[in-house]
Amino acid sequence: MALGPGPLAAQSITVFENVNVIPMDRERVLENQTVVVRDGRVAAMGPAGSVTMPAGAVRVAAGGRFLLPGLAEMHAHIPAPGAANTRGADYTENVLFLYVAGGVTTIRGMLGHPSHLELRRRVEAGEVVGPRIWTSGPSVNGNSVPTPAAAVTAAREQRAGGYDFIKIHPGVRREVFDSLDAAADREGIRFAGHVPVEVGIERALEAGYWSIDHLDGYVEALAGRSGQQALWFGAQLGPAVDFARIPDLAARTRAAGVWNVPTQTLMESFATAESAAQLAERPEMRYVPPVDRQGWIAWKNTQDARNIPRADLDRWIEARRRLIKALDDAGAGLLLGSDAPQVWNVPGFSVHRELEALVAAGLTPYEALVTGTRNVAVYLGTADRAGTIEVGRQADFLLLEANPLTDIRNTTRRAGVMIRGVWHPQAEIEARLAGIAEGYGG
Repeated sequence: MALGPGPLAAQSITVFENVNVIPMDRERVLENQTVVVRDGRVAAMGPAGSVTMPAGAVRVAAGGRFLLPGLAEMHAHIPAPGAANTRGADYTENVLFLYVAGGVTTIRGMLGHPSHLELRRRVEAGEVVGPRIWTSGPSVNGNSVPTPAAAVTAAREQRAGGYDFIKIHPGVRREVFDSLDAAADREGIRFAGHVPVEVGIERALEAGYWSIDHLDGYVEALAGRSGQQALWFGAQLGPAVDFARIPDLAARTRAAGVWNVPTQTLMESFATAESAAQLAERPEMRYVPPVDRQGWIAWKNTQDARNIPRADLDRWIEARRRLIKALDDAGAGLLLGSDAPQVWNVPGFSVHRELEALVAAGLTPYEALVTGTRNVAVYLGTADRAGTIEVGRQADFLLLEANPLTDIRNTTRRAGVMIRGVWHPQAEIEARLAGIAEGYGG
Protein backbone atom coordinates (compact mmCIF):
# COMPACT_ATOMS: atom_id res chain seq x y z
CA MET A 1 0.00 0.00 0.00
CA ALA A 2 1.53 3.28 -1.03
CA LEU A 3 2.24 5.79 1.71
CA GLY A 4 2.32 8.90 -0.43
CA PRO A 5 -0.45 11.47 -0.85
CA GLY A 6 -3.84 10.32 -2.05
CA PRO A 7 -6.81 8.29 -0.76
CA LEU A 8 -5.97 5.16 1.22
CA ALA A 9 -8.75 2.62 0.79
CA ALA A 10 -8.87 0.01 3.54
CA GLN A 11 -7.71 -3.39 2.36
CA SER A 12 -10.77 -5.61 2.60
CA ILE A 13 -9.03 -8.72 3.99
CA THR A 14 -5.54 -9.14 5.45
CA VAL A 15 -4.23 -12.24 7.19
CA PHE A 16 -1.28 -12.40 9.60
CA GLU A 17 0.13 -15.92 9.50
CA ASN A 18 2.25 -17.60 12.17
CA VAL A 19 2.19 -14.59 14.46
CA ASN A 20 2.63 -14.42 18.22
CA VAL A 21 -0.18 -12.23 19.56
CA ILE A 22 0.21 -10.06 22.67
CA PRO A 23 -3.50 -9.34 23.19
CA MET A 24 -2.99 -7.02 26.22
CA ASP A 25 -6.13 -8.32 27.95
CA ARG A 26 -3.67 -9.73 30.47
CA GLU A 27 0.04 -10.57 30.47
CA ARG A 28 0.33 -13.42 28.01
CA VAL A 29 1.47 -14.38 24.51
CA LEU A 30 -0.75 -16.42 22.19
CA GLU A 31 1.75 -18.31 20.06
CA ASN A 32 1.53 -19.30 16.40
CA GLN A 33 -1.76 -17.57 15.64
CA THR A 34 -3.61 -16.67 12.48
CA VAL A 35 -5.30 -13.26 12.62
CA VAL A 36 -7.82 -12.31 9.94
CA VAL A 37 -8.62 -8.62 9.43
CA ARG A 38 -11.68 -7.68 7.43
CA ASP A 39 -12.96 -4.14 6.86
CA GLY A 40 -10.74 -2.65 9.53
CA ARG A 41 -11.54 -5.09 12.34
CA VAL A 42 -10.36 -8.47 13.62
CA ALA A 43 -12.70 -10.94 11.95
CA ALA A 44 -11.12 -14.15 13.25
CA MET A 45 -8.18 -15.26 15.37
CA GLY A 46 -6.94 -18.64 16.49
CA PRO A 47 -4.11 -21.18 16.39
CA ALA A 48 -2.59 -21.80 12.99
CA GLY A 49 -4.63 -24.38 11.11
CA SER A 50 -7.82 -23.64 13.00
CA VAL A 51 -8.76 -20.51 11.05
CA THR A 52 -10.00 -20.69 7.47
CA MET A 53 -7.93 -18.63 5.06
CA PRO A 54 -10.28 -16.28 3.16
CA ALA A 55 -9.92 -16.21 -0.59
CA GLY A 56 -8.15 -13.17 -2.01
CA ALA A 57 -6.63 -12.08 1.28
CA VAL A 58 -3.42 -10.06 1.53
CA ARG A 59 -1.11 -12.44 3.41
CA VAL A 60 1.49 -11.19 5.88
CA ALA A 61 3.95 -13.97 6.70
CA ALA A 62 4.82 -12.95 10.25
CA GLY A 63 7.33 -15.75 10.79
CA GLY A 64 6.95 -15.80 14.58
CA ARG A 65 7.03 -12.05 15.04
CA PHE A 66 4.92 -10.37 17.72
CA LEU A 67 1.65 -8.51 17.15
CA LEU A 68 0.84 -5.77 19.65
CA PRO A 69 -2.09 -3.32 19.76
CA GLY A 70 -1.19 0.07 18.32
CA LEU A 71 0.19 2.54 20.86
CA ALA A 72 -1.21 5.91 21.84
CA GLU A 73 0.53 9.25 22.30
CA MET A 74 -1.70 10.87 24.90
CA HIS A 75 0.15 14.18 25.02
CA ALA A 76 0.52 14.93 21.34
CA HIS A 77 0.66 18.15 19.39
CA ILE A 78 -0.68 18.64 15.89
CA PRO A 79 0.85 21.56 13.97
CA ALA A 80 -1.25 24.68 13.49
CA PRO A 81 -1.48 26.03 9.92
CA GLY A 82 1.21 28.67 10.46
CA ALA A 83 3.82 26.02 11.31
CA ALA A 84 4.20 25.19 7.62
CA ASN A 85 5.59 28.65 6.94
CA THR A 86 8.98 27.79 8.45
CA ARG A 87 8.88 24.00 8.23
CA GLY A 88 7.60 23.26 4.74
CA ALA A 89 4.21 22.70 3.17
CA ASP A 90 4.23 18.98 4.05
CA TYR A 91 5.03 19.53 7.73
CA THR A 92 1.64 18.66 9.20
CA GLU A 93 1.27 15.50 7.13
CA ASN A 94 4.86 14.54 7.98
CA VAL A 95 4.11 14.84 11.70
CA LEU A 96 1.02 12.65 11.40
CA PHE A 97 2.97 10.10 9.40
CA LEU A 98 5.79 10.03 11.97
CA TYR A 99 3.30 9.01 14.63
CA VAL A 100 2.08 6.11 12.49
CA ALA A 101 5.62 5.12 11.52
CA GLY A 102 6.37 4.63 15.21
CA GLY A 103 3.34 2.44 15.78
CA VAL A 104 1.26 5.24 17.29
CA THR A 105 -2.27 4.69 16.04
CA THR A 106 -4.09 7.07 18.42
CA ILE A 107 -3.14 10.57 19.54
CA ARG A 108 -4.68 13.09 21.91
CA GLY A 109 -3.94 16.57 20.60
CA MET A 110 -3.19 18.89 23.50
CA LEU A 111 -3.31 22.27 21.78
CA GLY A 112 -6.28 22.31 19.46
CA HIS A 113 -7.07 24.51 16.50
CA PRO A 114 -10.19 24.68 14.30
CA SER A 115 -8.18 23.24 11.41
CA HIS A 116 -7.60 20.05 13.40
CA LEU A 117 -11.26 19.11 13.13
CA GLU A 118 -11.06 19.11 9.34
CA LEU A 119 -7.72 17.33 9.51
CA ARG A 120 -9.32 14.61 11.63
CA ARG A 121 -12.02 14.19 8.98
CA ARG A 122 -9.40 13.83 6.24
CA VAL A 123 -7.48 11.25 8.25
CA GLU A 124 -10.61 9.23 8.95
CA ALA A 125 -11.54 9.41 5.27
CA GLY A 126 -8.16 7.93 4.34
CA GLU A 127 -6.98 11.05 2.51
CA VAL A 128 -3.99 11.44 4.87
CA VAL A 129 -1.94 8.77 6.64
CA GLY A 130 -2.41 9.54 10.31
CA PRO A 131 -3.47 8.18 13.69
CA ARG A 132 -6.93 8.38 15.19
CA ILE A 133 -7.25 11.92 16.53
CA TRP A 134 -8.80 13.16 19.75
CA THR A 135 -8.33 16.87 20.22
CA SER A 136 -8.78 19.69 22.67
CA GLY A 137 -9.91 23.12 21.64
CA PRO A 138 -7.63 26.16 21.74
CA SER A 139 -5.79 26.55 25.04
CA VAL A 140 -7.55 27.92 28.09
CA ASN A 141 -4.95 30.01 29.94
CA GLY A 142 -4.47 33.19 31.92
CA ASN A 143 -4.72 35.32 28.80
CA SER A 144 -7.55 33.56 26.95
CA VAL A 145 -9.85 33.32 30.00
CA PRO A 146 -9.04 36.31 32.24
CA THR A 147 -12.47 36.33 33.90
CA PRO A 148 -15.05 33.82 35.15
CA ALA A 149 -17.41 34.91 32.39
CA ALA A 150 -14.75 34.20 29.76
CA ALA A 151 -14.31 30.71 31.18
CA VAL A 152 -18.04 30.02 30.85
CA THR A 153 -17.96 31.20 27.25
CA ALA A 154 -14.92 29.03 26.47
CA ALA A 155 -16.57 25.90 27.84
CA ARG A 156 -19.76 26.54 25.89
CA GLU A 157 -17.97 27.36 22.61
CA GLN A 158 -15.57 24.43 22.76
CA ARG A 159 -18.38 21.98 23.46
CA ALA A 160 -20.42 23.41 20.58
CA GLY A 161 -17.38 23.43 18.31
CA GLY A 162 -16.98 19.66 18.46
CA TYR A 163 -13.79 19.43 20.48
CA ASP A 164 -13.29 16.41 22.73
CA PHE A 165 -12.08 18.28 25.81
CA ILE A 166 -10.67 21.56 27.14
CA LYS A 167 -6.90 22.00 27.48
CA ILE A 168 -5.81 23.98 30.56
CA HIS A 169 -2.53 25.88 30.45
CA PRO A 170 -0.84 27.86 33.25
CA GLY A 171 -1.99 31.24 34.50
CA VAL A 172 -5.66 30.51 35.13
CA ARG A 173 -6.70 32.23 38.36
CA ARG A 174 -8.54 30.26 41.03
CA GLU A 175 -11.89 32.02 40.68
CA VAL A 176 -11.71 31.59 36.90
CA PHE A 177 -10.89 27.90 37.28
CA ASP A 178 -13.81 27.39 39.64
CA SER A 179 -16.10 28.96 37.05
CA LEU A 180 -14.60 26.78 34.30
CA ASP A 181 -15.06 23.66 36.41
CA ALA A 182 -18.74 24.38 36.94
CA ALA A 183 -19.33 25.41 33.32
CA ALA A 184 -17.60 22.30 31.96
CA ASP A 185 -19.85 20.12 34.10
CA ARG A 186 -22.94 21.92 32.80
CA GLU A 187 -21.79 21.63 29.19
CA GLY A 188 -20.70 18.01 29.51
CA ILE A 189 -17.11 18.58 28.42
CA ARG A 190 -14.00 17.46 30.30
CA PHE A 191 -10.76 19.32 30.93
CA ALA A 192 -7.14 18.19 31.16
CA GLY A 193 -3.57 19.43 31.15
CA HIS A 194 -1.64 21.72 33.46
CA VAL A 195 -2.47 22.59 37.06
CA PRO A 196 -2.24 26.39 37.41
CA VAL A 197 -0.38 27.63 40.47
CA GLU A 198 -3.47 29.19 42.08
CA VAL A 199 -5.39 25.95 41.58
CA GLY A 200 -2.91 23.45 43.06
CA ILE A 201 -3.07 19.70 43.15
CA GLU A 202 -5.67 19.47 45.93
CA ARG A 203 -8.24 21.51 44.01
CA ALA A 204 -7.33 19.72 40.77
CA LEU A 205 -8.13 16.36 42.36
CA GLU A 206 -11.34 17.72 43.85
CA ALA A 207 -12.38 19.06 40.44
CA GLY A 208 -11.82 15.67 38.82
CA TYR A 209 -9.42 16.59 36.02
CA TRP A 210 -9.82 14.18 33.10
CA SER A 211 -6.05 13.94 33.24
CA ILE A 212 -3.21 15.86 34.84
CA ASP A 213 -0.30 16.09 32.41
CA HIS A 214 3.42 16.24 33.25
CA LEU A 215 2.55 15.34 36.90
CA ASP A 216 2.02 19.09 37.15
CA GLY A 217 1.62 20.27 40.75
CA TYR A 218 2.65 16.98 42.36
CA VAL A 219 6.29 17.81 43.13
CA GLU A 220 5.26 21.17 44.55
CA ALA A 221 2.81 19.37 46.86
CA LEU A 222 5.43 16.82 47.90
CA ALA A 223 7.78 19.69 48.68
CA GLY A 224 5.15 21.63 50.65
CA ARG A 225 5.15 24.41 48.03
CA SER A 226 1.61 24.23 46.63
CA GLY A 227 0.47 27.65 45.50
CA GLN A 228 4.02 28.83 44.87
CA GLN A 229 5.54 29.35 41.43
CA ALA A 230 8.24 26.78 40.67
CA LEU A 231 10.73 26.33 37.84
CA TRP A 232 9.93 23.71 35.18
CA PHE A 233 7.55 21.47 37.14
CA GLY A 234 9.49 21.85 40.36
CA ALA A 235 12.90 20.90 38.99
CA GLN A 236 14.69 22.93 41.67
CA LEU A 237 12.63 21.44 44.52
CA GLY A 238 14.35 18.06 44.71
CA PRO A 239 15.92 18.69 48.15
CA ALA A 240 12.54 19.72 49.60
CA VAL A 241 10.55 16.70 48.41
CA ASP A 242 9.23 14.47 51.18
CA PHE A 243 9.09 10.96 49.71
CA ALA A 244 6.92 9.82 52.65
CA ARG A 245 4.03 11.87 51.23
CA ILE A 246 3.94 9.95 47.95
CA PRO A 247 1.73 6.96 48.93
CA ASP A 248 -1.02 9.16 50.37
CA LEU A 249 -1.01 11.49 47.36
CA ALA A 250 -1.17 8.49 45.01
CA ALA A 251 -4.08 7.02 46.97
CA ARG A 252 -5.98 10.31 46.87
CA THR A 253 -5.41 10.52 43.12
CA ARG A 254 -6.92 7.06 42.74
CA ALA A 255 -9.88 7.98 44.92
CA ALA A 256 -10.50 11.09 42.81
CA GLY A 257 -10.52 9.06 39.60
CA VAL A 258 -7.92 11.38 38.06
CA TRP A 259 -5.58 9.99 35.40
CA ASN A 260 -1.99 11.12 34.80
CA VAL A 261 0.17 11.47 31.70
CA PRO A 262 3.70 11.78 33.19
CA THR A 263 5.66 12.80 30.03
CA GLN A 264 8.68 11.59 31.99
CA THR A 265 11.03 11.49 29.02
CA LEU A 266 10.51 15.25 28.59
CA MET A 267 11.66 15.80 32.17
CA GLU A 268 14.61 13.45 31.87
CA SER A 269 15.78 15.34 28.79
CA PHE A 270 15.67 18.52 30.89
CA ALA A 271 17.66 16.89 33.69
CA THR A 272 20.13 14.88 31.61
CA ALA A 273 23.84 15.57 31.82
CA GLU A 274 24.04 15.05 28.06
CA SER A 275 24.85 18.20 26.14
CA ALA A 276 22.63 19.78 23.52
CA ALA A 277 25.09 18.60 20.88
CA GLN A 278 24.80 15.01 22.12
CA LEU A 279 21.01 15.11 22.16
CA ALA A 280 21.00 16.54 18.65
CA GLU A 281 22.82 13.40 17.48
CA ARG A 282 19.94 11.11 18.34
CA PRO A 283 19.01 9.17 15.16
CA GLU A 284 15.43 10.47 15.05
CA MET A 285 16.59 14.09 14.90
CA ARG A 286 16.91 13.67 11.12
CA TYR A 287 13.10 13.86 10.98
CA VAL A 288 12.97 17.27 12.69
CA PRO A 289 12.89 20.52 10.69
CA PRO A 290 16.11 22.56 11.04
CA VAL A 291 14.29 25.44 12.75
CA ASP A 292 13.20 23.08 15.51
CA ARG A 293 16.56 21.38 15.89
CA GLN A 294 18.17 24.79 16.35
CA GLY A 295 15.48 25.86 18.79
CA TRP A 296 15.82 22.72 20.87
CA ILE A 297 19.58 23.17 21.11
CA ALA A 298 19.08 26.76 22.28
CA TRP A 299 16.48 25.61 24.82
CA LYS A 300 18.79 22.99 26.31
CA ASN A 301 21.65 25.47 26.59
CA THR A 302 19.35 27.94 28.31
CA GLN A 303 18.17 25.36 30.84
CA ASP A 304 21.72 24.25 31.58
CA ALA A 305 22.56 27.87 32.30
CA ARG A 306 20.17 27.79 35.28
CA ASN A 307 22.84 25.79 37.12
CA ILE A 308 20.57 23.60 39.23
CA PRO A 309 22.94 21.29 41.14
CA ARG A 310 23.18 17.79 39.67
CA ALA A 311 22.19 16.20 42.99
CA ASP A 312 19.03 18.32 43.12
CA LEU A 313 18.02 17.30 39.59
CA ASP A 314 18.70 13.65 40.37
CA ARG A 315 16.47 13.82 43.45
CA TRP A 316 13.73 15.52 41.40
CA ILE A 317 13.83 12.73 38.82
CA GLU A 318 13.84 10.13 41.60
CA ALA A 319 10.77 11.77 43.18
CA ARG A 320 8.92 11.66 39.86
CA ARG A 321 9.89 8.03 39.28
CA ARG A 322 8.70 7.02 42.75
CA LEU A 323 5.46 8.89 42.18
CA ILE A 324 4.86 7.13 38.85
CA LYS A 325 5.39 3.74 40.51
CA ALA A 326 3.16 4.67 43.45
CA LEU A 327 0.36 5.86 41.17
CA ASP A 328 0.50 2.60 39.24
CA ASP A 329 0.61 0.52 42.43
CA ALA A 330 -2.38 2.44 43.81
CA GLY A 331 -4.42 1.80 40.68
CA ALA A 332 -4.46 5.46 39.67
CA GLY A 333 -4.65 5.48 35.89
CA LEU A 334 -1.48 6.16 33.92
CA LEU A 335 -1.46 7.00 30.21
CA LEU A 336 1.44 6.92 27.76
CA GLY A 337 2.44 10.35 26.54
CA SER A 338 5.69 12.14 25.86
CA ASP A 339 4.72 15.62 24.56
CA ALA A 340 5.63 15.47 20.89
CA PRO A 341 6.74 17.29 18.86
CA GLN A 342 8.49 19.06 21.69
CA VAL A 343 12.10 19.51 22.77
CA TRP A 344 13.94 16.26 21.87
CA ASN A 345 10.62 14.43 21.48
CA VAL A 346 10.09 13.38 17.88
CA PRO A 347 6.60 12.09 17.03
CA GLY A 348 6.44 8.32 16.87
CA PHE A 349 9.87 7.94 18.46
CA SER A 350 9.48 9.62 21.83
CA VAL A 351 6.73 7.30 23.09
CA HIS A 352 9.28 4.49 22.98
CA ARG A 353 11.64 6.57 25.10
CA GLU A 354 8.67 7.17 27.42
CA LEU A 355 8.07 3.42 27.71
CA GLU A 356 11.71 3.00 28.74
CA ALA A 357 11.29 5.81 31.29
CA LEU A 358 8.25 4.06 32.79
CA VAL A 359 10.22 0.83 33.13
CA ALA A 360 13.07 2.79 34.73
CA ALA A 361 10.49 4.06 37.24
CA GLY A 362 9.75 0.48 38.28
CA LEU A 363 6.92 -0.65 36.01
CA THR A 364 7.28 -3.99 34.28
CA PRO A 365 7.31 -3.94 30.47
CA TYR A 366 3.73 -5.23 30.49
CA GLU A 367 2.60 -2.53 32.93
CA ALA A 368 4.26 0.11 30.78
CA LEU A 369 2.55 -1.21 27.64
CA VAL A 370 -0.84 -1.14 29.38
CA THR A 371 -0.51 2.67 29.69
CA GLY A 372 -0.40 2.97 25.89
CA THR A 373 -2.97 0.32 24.95
CA ARG A 374 -5.72 -0.99 27.23
CA ASN A 375 -5.63 1.96 29.65
CA VAL A 376 -6.13 4.36 26.74
CA ALA A 377 -9.27 2.55 25.61
CA VAL A 378 -10.68 2.58 29.14
CA TYR A 379 -9.89 6.28 29.47
CA LEU A 380 -11.42 7.23 26.12
CA GLY A 381 -14.45 5.01 26.58
CA THR A 382 -13.53 2.82 23.60
CA ALA A 383 -12.75 -0.43 25.45
CA ASP A 384 -15.47 -2.20 23.45
CA ARG A 385 -13.52 -1.70 20.24
CA ALA A 386 -9.90 -0.80 21.00
CA GLY A 387 -6.93 -1.37 23.29
CA THR A 388 -6.66 -5.14 22.91
CA ILE A 389 -6.39 -7.70 20.11
CA GLU A 390 -9.64 -9.64 20.07
CA VAL A 391 -12.27 -10.59 17.52
CA GLY A 392 -14.36 -7.52 16.74
CA ARG A 393 -11.71 -5.01 17.82
CA GLN A 394 -10.19 -2.32 15.58
CA ALA A 395 -7.26 -3.53 13.52
CA ASP A 396 -4.64 -1.09 14.82
CA PHE A 397 -1.42 -3.05 15.34
CA LEU A 398 2.33 -2.91 15.28
CA LEU A 399 4.28 -5.99 14.28
CA LEU A 400 7.54 -6.44 16.19
CA GLU A 401 10.65 -8.48 15.53
CA ALA A 402 10.98 -9.51 19.20
CA ASN A 403 8.93 -9.76 22.37
CA PRO A 404 8.52 -6.42 24.20
CA LEU A 405 7.42 -8.22 27.37
CA THR A 406 10.99 -9.43 27.85
CA ASP A 407 12.65 -6.15 26.84
CA ILE A 408 10.65 -2.95 26.40
CA ARG A 409 13.19 -1.72 23.86
CA ASN A 410 11.82 -4.29 21.43
CA THR A 411 8.93 -1.92 20.66
CA THR A 412 11.43 -0.06 18.46
CA ARG A 413 12.11 -3.16 16.38
CA ARG A 414 9.12 -2.82 14.08
CA ALA A 415 8.30 -4.93 11.03
CA GLY A 416 5.28 -2.88 10.06
CA VAL A 417 2.17 -1.07 11.26
CA MET A 418 -1.51 -1.62 10.58
CA ILE A 419 -4.00 1.19 11.11
CA ARG A 420 -7.71 1.02 10.29
CA GLY A 421 -7.07 -2.32 8.67
CA VAL A 422 -4.45 -0.99 6.24
CA TRP A 423 -1.09 -2.76 6.40
CA HIS A 424 2.06 -0.62 6.07
CA PRO A 425 5.17 -2.84 5.74
CA GLN A 426 8.34 -1.50 7.30
CA ALA A 427 10.11 -1.19 3.97
CA GLU A 428 7.52 1.28 2.71
CA ILE A 429 7.58 3.16 6.03
CA GLU A 430 11.36 3.48 5.83
CA ALA A 431 11.14 4.79 2.27
CA ARG A 432 8.88 7.64 3.29
CA LEU A 433 10.96 8.32 6.41
CA ALA A 434 13.99 8.68 4.15
CA GLY A 435 12.13 11.24 2.09
CA ILE A 436 11.23 13.27 5.19
CA ALA A 437 14.83 13.20 6.37
CA GLU A 438 16.09 14.28 2.96
CA GLY A 439 13.64 17.17 2.93
CA TYR A 440 14.94 18.39 6.29
CA GLY A 441 18.58 17.95 5.36
CA GLY A 442 19.00 15.04 7.76
